[in-house]
Amino acid sequence: MNGRQSDGREFLAERFEENRTQLKAVAYRMLGSTNEAEDAVQEAWIRLSRTDSRAIGNLGGWLTTVVGRVCLDMLRSRRARREELHDTRASEAHAPDPVLGAEPEADPEQQAMMADSVGLAMLVVLETLDPAERLAFVLHDMFAVPFDEIARVVDRTPAAARQLASRARRRVRGVEPAPEPDLARKREVVDAFLAAARGGDFEALVAVLDPDVVVRSGAGAGGVGAPSLVRGAATVARQAMMFAPFARSSLPALVDGEPAVISALDDHRFSVMIFTVARGKVTEMFVVDDPARLPGLDLTVLTG
Repeated sequence: MNGRQSDGREFLAERFEENRTQLKAVAYRMLGSTNEAEDAVQEAWIRLSRTDSRAIGNLGGWLTTVVGRVCLDMLRSRRARREELHDTRASEAHAPDPVLGAEPEADPEQQAMMADSVGLAMLVVLETLDPAERLAFVLHDMFAVPFDEIARVVDRTPAAARQLASRARRRVRGVEPAPEPDLARKREVVDAFLAAARGGDFEALVAVLDPDVVVRSGAGAGGVGAPSLVRGAATVARQAMMFAPFARSSLPALVDGEPAVISALDDHRFSVMIFTVARGKVTEMFVVDDPARLPGLDLTVLTG
């Protein structure tokens, strides 16, 4: 490593250290464990050191997003271990670390930030949340991360990310979530969209779409390429007519309780389209076709 590279790495390390307190606070709220929080922050540094930092416009936001994604993976892994042990006598229950001051070498400012508004009772409640709900609530309500950014972390639409945070907020406040709109009615709207797409019926497609409907898609396979956005009923309807060959082999599904469809792209790949329905119209669709992102979806194929 030459001197210039060494100086660049030292500068990057300094900038990372400026964000460490905030990152550990995020990770602790997500994980309820000081050791795991430190592991998540360390993983963020590893990923940063392997990334061209010149392409990062907002380092703090980038690091917060990375830590959130790492914590989400750790929470899902933790839940999977519990499910594996569910039928055995050994039942693993994660107990949040209640005392942050147990680290004598910890910086007082760091302890104060991490302890702020996050008592043991809060952590116990957060433990009951679904990982995606927990992340949406923590990032948005505690750290003011926009839902557009949270959506990219949890592979949801911004509207779905907002719903995740809202459900989590009600549980944290001790209020049972309000009943969701009639799922059967939502499925009727999605079925009408698919029938119109299969039949190439432009007018029927426009009729079932909100005038300001938006179709979003993430990056392409392997995360390569830029996300895309299509807006407006007429434009989306024309695009849906090109979707007709895939619509004919689509299967109804649910993703996070929202109506969705699975369509085969070829013998080895398939895509998932998640629908947001309001006032009897499709207001948003989110397409996921990156194989690396599909396993992270809470996906249920409907057979009835």
